[in-house]
Amino acid sequence: MRPYWLILVALFGLSVAQHNPHLKHGRTSIVHLFEWRWADIAAECERFLGPNGFGGIQISPPNEHIVLSSPWRPWWQRYQPIGYNLCSRSGTEAELRDMITRCNNVGVNVYVDVVINHMCGAGGGEGTHSSCGSWFSASKRDFPSVPYSVLDFNDNKCKTASGDIENYGDPYQVRDCRLVSLLDLALEKDYVRGKVADFMNTLIDMGVAGFRVDACKHMWPGDLQNAYGRLKDLNTKWFSGGSRPFIFQEVIDLGGEGISAADYTQLGRVTEFKYGAKLGTVIRKWNGEKLSYTRNWGEGWGFMSNNNALVFVDNHDNQRGHGAGGASIVTFWDPRLHKMAVGYMLAHPYGVTRVMSSFRWDRHFVNGKDQNDWMGPPSYSDGSTKPVPINPDQTCGDGWVCEHRWRQIKNMVIFRNVVNGQPHSNWWDNQSNQVAFGRGNRGFIVFNNDDWDLDVTLDTGMPGGTYCDVISGQKENGRCTGKQIQVGGDGRAHFKISNRDEDPFVAIHAESKL
Repeated sequence: MRPYWLILVALFGLSVAQHNPHLKHGRTSIVHLFEWRWADIAAECERFLGPNGFGGIQISPPNEHIVLSSPWRPWWQRYQPIGYNLCSRSGTEAELRDMITRCNNVGVNVYVDVVINHMCGAGGGEGTHSSCGSWFSASKRDFPSVPYSVLDFNDNKCKTASGDIENYGDPYQVRDCRLVSLLDLALEKDYVRGKVADFMNTLIDMGVAGFRVDACKHMWPGDLQNAYGRLKDLNTKWFSGGSRPFIFQEVIDLGGEGISAADYTQLGRVTEFKYGAKLGTVIRKWNGEKLSYTRNWGEGWGFMSNNNALVFVDNHDNQRGHGAGGASIVTFWDPRLHKMAVGYMLAHPYGVTRVMSSFRWDRHFVNGKDQNDWMGPPSYSDGSTKPVPINPDQTCGDGWVCEHRWRQIKNMVIFRNVVNGQPHSNWWDNQSNQVAFGRGNRGFIVFNNDDWDLDVTLDTGMPGGTYCDVISGQKENGRCTGKQIQVGGDGRAHFKISNRDEDPFVAIHAESKL
């Protein structure tokens, strides 16, 4: 029998490996291409993401899902699985395979959003209204394409009258009962774990780098550990031998609930929801918060440890008021604030960063609640998703927002790559909402979120020379298309930022030097 400590070391090694996103050399950030079709993602990897240094993409759930006519094709139907066949609103299995191959070939990793906590809602009916056309019956708990039967769900374990979670303070309810009536899988069963692992291993064989695991709070950590332990190493065509899949787990934890993100950090990284909620409050200057208070941003603000965190300004849930953070979350609807918040995140060394790429919907508020937050991606009259057209100015059309293509955000993704591994340094603030900080001698960023102008000379820590600001423009053909910043031989530079500037921040880095 192996000594107990050897088993612990083996488990620790496995979990540490699952914290590693396996980003290709010189790449640091992930973008969530929410509801994009596989064909469009493949093209985007080749024409934009690869050339601009993006490290990976998070894709929407690729497996067979329910197809709803009321409300008409909502975005959340992707989160109601019917089975593990790989045909979805985003395309066929062949298109998925082609996309994974083409993205890997240009150095962009693919991370799959997987829904393994549940199947469709208990009221999902029966028939073939699913994205692959498989027959199912929600009331009979019958999903023959997997197959799952009534034996594979937690109905017998849940102790609430409704069968749904009624008290989020009770960890047993949260993990054994239905989340908003979604049929809760019995992940404690060896058979269910095997089916989940088979599904994920099929994707690993195709070449994905890892998984965003949905609704982890609603599954027992021990059950997840067992399922993750059945996963194969990554495909050696694109990843070094023995590489474990990167796992980042959705656990909404703003504090004060019966389940904590810390319950899951030993298994992989965890989504740090406090990050976007707090940063949004700071950028909006709510509750007396100031940018100057972020000098100890990261763990100093009560966030999880740096090597456990996946961070983001907004995600597909909370930009619609679901999930966590409420009205403080900064989204593309507030573009000036959003660019500043994402710029701050990408400049700061804490966490693995994920940028959101969204679509617009027709907002309609009644008593402060958006009645149209269910709306799916831009679609044709038959419900099929529209392609993403690229405009001459590199933005997207037809309702696709494509924040990752905004010059300021794309250039900050590059900034993060250039300063990777450098310490947070040369902090300055005006005790209000003007702050600056460097990343060793490789980059420097200055923000003016006050209602008056910034005019100051600062120690940047950078070598002397002329640098192009990568927010107002960039370096092109040996010249700056935006502001120029002159850094003296002593590393000092003068910054002037009006509070009326389109983007009231400036960033320079080693590769933006003329």
